[in-house]
Amino acid sequence: FSGARSFRGIEIVLRHSPEDTGIPLWIYTQYTHFSEMPKQAVGQRVRMGEVLGPTGNTGIDRTGAQSVRRRPAIHFGVFYSENERFAALGMAVIPLEARWMDPVALYWGRLPLDSRAMKALPEEEKKVPIAVMYEEGAVHPPGARIIWPYACKRK
Repeated sequence: FSGARSFRGIEIVLRHSPEDTGIPLWIYTQYTHFSEMPKQAVGQRVRMGEVLGPTGNTGIDRTGAQSVRRRPAIHFGVFYSENERFAALGMAVIPLEARWMDPVALYWGRLPLDSRAMKALPEEEKKVPIAVMYEEGAVHPPGARIIWPYACKRK
């Protein structure tokens, strides 16, 4: 979405099937504030590690003007639903019967998905490795199904 009159600015939403994530629900990841429209087409399958678009600062502030105070960054949101259906409205994708999901749970890769339930987990279960893809294409840890949305450099 171009997001000309949106706080989110230029935005893309990806729908992930249970087969893609290993989580028995439909997962929607939202990336906002790109500096230009992503090249992907609606309905196109996206590969893990594919560049979605350049980091930016698009989106209006509370006065209705283009934000100038926010630093360039990608806002990342995650939602889940038992229902694979969604509505693509003029300025947003609305997953049907969706709930906000703790983004850390996405990398945890199993239920529960909400912040309150994750906070209640025993301490030893709270450590969640965030999977990444390095610039040359290697994924760490190997076999990860969801990765951090930026390519990482090895030290």
